[in-house]
Amino acid sequence: MWYENAEGTTDRSLSSANLAGHRVPQQTFLRPSHGDSLLPRRRRLFGIVAGAILTPVILAALWPVTFDSREELFEIPQGTWARRMAGDTREILPSTIYLLVGIRNVLLLKNSDDVPQMFGPTLLMPGQSLRVPFTRPSENYFACTAHASGQLLIVVEAAPGWPWDRLSWRVRRMLRGWSEP
Repeated sequence: MWYENAEGTTDRSLSSANLAGHRVPQQTFLRPSHGDSLLPRRRRLFGIVAGAILTPVILAALWPVTFDSREELFEIPQGTWARRMAGDTREILPSTIYLLVGIRNVLLLKNSDDVPQMFGPTLLMPGQSLRVPFTRPSENYFACTAHASGQLLIVVEAAPGWPWDRLSWRVRRMLRGWSEP
């Protein structure tokens, strides 16, 4: 290993045999030469980058899944029926709703429209709300007049318990958010 002393000269070794007979100043500071310090810098940079990537991943896996409320609210806005009759096919509510058993497992539909709306076998009058609790993982199809397709899918997932399950649930949720307009 090459070392550079304070005077700018380099020595191959710091053994006492090589220094015997040479006068060494008392304030000699030895530092690695340029070629030797590149490897520790790369290791440090790799550690910083790995830490910056792994820290959020580990936190996402270990942090418990919580919500402020067990209810997922979807409101049918005023004028929905009139827009449908005028030929507007834009979706007001998502075509698929995702719920979690035991964490966020109650669907709350509120009809703020001027006309009654159908949700499954239930008629929602203007201003009326409907709470539908789900207790086990399932996929449920409902007829819904607020949708252009006339159908709504509710996917009820099991609550993620293990860190890997929480991480994969968060990634799926993030990807769903990016794919929806």
